[in-house]
Amino acid sequence: QVQLVESGGGLVQAGGSLRLSCAASGRSSSMYFMGWFRQAPGKEREFVGGVAWDGSASYADSVKGRFTCSRDNDKNTVSLQMNTLKAEDTAVYYCAAENRAGYRYWGQGTRVTVST
Repeated sequence: QVQLVESGGGLVQAGGSLRLSCAASGRSSSMYFMGWFRQAPGKEREFVGGVAWDGSASYADSVKGRFTCSRDNDKNTVSLQMNTLKAEDTAVYYCAAENRAGYRYWGQGTRVTVST
């Protein structure tokens, strides 16, 4: 079993920055992928960004150039640095970890609100 705990959400003005962190415990060292999804009110959960075991990162088009995802395999953590935030970035952000079998674990979510 893998447990994921997020931190760092909150309220920020448009144009500002926030950093989300996620700590994984349990059998997390073998996670192939660690990253972030988000779900805005009335919308489906969507991929934001993530890092594979080899360090390769991928991002949704909507956040490219503004968000950076980083991973520390030794500490079993993944972070999301969010810059130039927009109102449409308002959502609950979920940390996710996926093993090689494709099973995905989820954190409890942390709310990010961007005010205009």
